[in-house]
Amino acid sequence: MSVLPDLHLHYVQVCQNLSQPENPFVARVLQDADKNDEITAKGITLKLAGNNHLVPVPRVTDDDLGVLVSVLGQAAFVTGLDLAYNLLTDAGAKTMATFLQENSTLRYLNLMFNDIGTSGAELIAGALHNNQSLVHLRMTGNKIGNQGGMFFASMLKINSTLEKLDLGDCDLGLQCLIETAIALTQNKSLKAINLNRPLLSNQQEESTVHIARMLKSNSSLVELHLGKHEMKNFGVQRLCEALYANSSLRYLDLSCNNIICDGAKFLGELLKRNHTLQILDLDANRIEDVGAIYLSEALATQNRGLQVLSIVSNNITGKGLVALAQAMQSNMKLSHIYIWGNKLDRSTCVAFSELIEVGRLELGCTDVVPYEVDGEVFLAELSHGLGKHRYWSPRCAAVAPDAANASLDVVAVSEY
Repeated sequence: MSVLPDLHLHYVQVCQNLSQPENPFVARVLQDADKNDEITAKGITLKLAGNNHLVPVPRVTDDDLGVLVSVLGQAAFVTGLDLAYNLLTDAGAKTMATFLQENSTLRYLNLMFNDIGTSGAELIAGALHNNQSLVHLRMTGNKIGNQGGMFFASMLKINSTLEKLDLGDCDLGLQCLIETAIALTQNKSLKAINLNRPLLSNQQEESTVHIARMLKSNSSLVELHLGKHEMKNFGVQRLCEALYANSSLRYLDLSCNNIICDGAKFLGELLKRNHTLQILDLDANRIEDVGAIYLSEALATQNRGLQVLSIVSNNITGKGLVALAQAMQSNMKLSHIYIWGNKLDRSTCVAFSELIEVGRLELGCTDVVPYEVDGEVFLAELSHGLGKHRYWSPRCAAVAPDAANASLDVVAVSEY
């Protein structure tokens, strides 16, 4: 461990040497870090995200990043860097790539929703060929495109340290998804990957077929996000067939696809045979009552592995929702369920109100809360859910992370 420097003093000196104006936001974060007495023992994450501040802050630019990495060069106790929602471009990506090649202590890097493109992705992915410290990388929302994603797919064939990679909303294409699936048949270290919202031009679900083929042989992946893949029943069937023999995947996100009741039937059969899966996210599909009943039958009779089920906005009425509530009475393993956005009729309100009243369902584990008007029970939306911290996280720890986002509890590969 290096000698503990005064980060803020060093920052001021580097700004003067480079004739670079100080960023007051960066200066304040470094001052706060200097006051932390535990940094040498635990390591710290510098939280420099440009959003989620009560008072607007000057966002970090490429020039600011150049100064910052000069300051952090000898600060081995800085193990995490949150630079989300700033103004970093490919020039900033080049600075960060050089830092990753030279730095051996950084474990967490969040670059989500900056302005990094394909060339920046190439530099960062290239730096990870030899980096042996970074465990968690978030690139969400940077428009790196299909070619940028290809660089990360190639990196996954070489890197054996990275455990969590977030490439959601990065405009990935079909070729990139296929190459990523192929890389994950060889990679034995990656535990979680987000591939949400690729740009797919055909409806053949070719990428899903390759991902399913990968799941048959991959024994390390724990968390997989495939939201907004335009997935239909054919793709769901391929995934379920692959997961019959998979004993590692615990979190499957199929939100915002085109899954209907037939796809839910395949998932119900999967739940009867697979007892490894712990979280199933089906938000914004259309499984309706028939699909909900397929799931409830599996959960009530044969599955004792699933802990979290999200069926938000699936056009389900009281018939299907009550069936799921009844399944929870016999299945004590299922602890989290999210149902908002469906047709919450009187029978649904009564069923879920009873689950909450007797303590079978805790308020921190669902997205509805009962209230009463003139002797009749209704349900209001409660601010909880699997996606609550996907793009935003509170600066304070007012909400327990495992209550608001179960994935953070299941896949604990880093501080985040």
